Amino acid sequence: MFEFPPYAQEMVQNALDMGAVSCVPFHISQICFDSRTLLKCMYGCNDWGKGLTCPSRPNNPSLSEYREMLSRYTWGVIIGGHNKHITQKVSFALEGDAFGKGYYFAFSMSDCGLCKECAGHTDGECRHVRQARPAFHSVGIDVFKTVRQFGLPIGTLIDPDTEEQNWYAAVFVE
Repeated sequence: MFEFPPYAQEMVQNALDMGAVSCVPFHISQICFDSRTLLKCMYGCNDWGKGLTCPSRPNNPSLSEYREMLSRYTWGVIIGGHNKHITQKVSFALEGDAFGKGYYFAFSMSDCGLCKECAGHTDGECRHVRQARPAFHSVGIDVFKTVRQFGLPIGTLIDPDTEEQNWYAAVFVE
């Protein structure tokens, strides 16, 4: 059985202190990949082909390349919240902290909410290249199946304007 390093619990506490609703450590074997996530991006996302982190952008890795890269990690944390700006901010801060502690391959993933409207929709130039990261689901991860393993709330929404949404980010650490 895998034993998380003590730093994993420190990351969990830091995430909660920064405003995350939940944060749980994961082992890479608990990340559920499913290439069908790309279908939902292609035929359900207004950012398809526009955002810097979109899987449709030229020169972005393929889903199989993402899966190979991510499979090189052993563990990380999943951050949950009701506001994508907070989950992104927390995941990026945890990535930076992990990097500073010697985990130089730490990498966060979250839905981007840095700009009110993605610059990819207008001039195509990202204003936050150093902070933009791909969404957890856009790299072929089944977020629903992954987070449900941990008892975290997630469901499909009929009316996103009136129903509370759960946003998830992840930081792959080692």
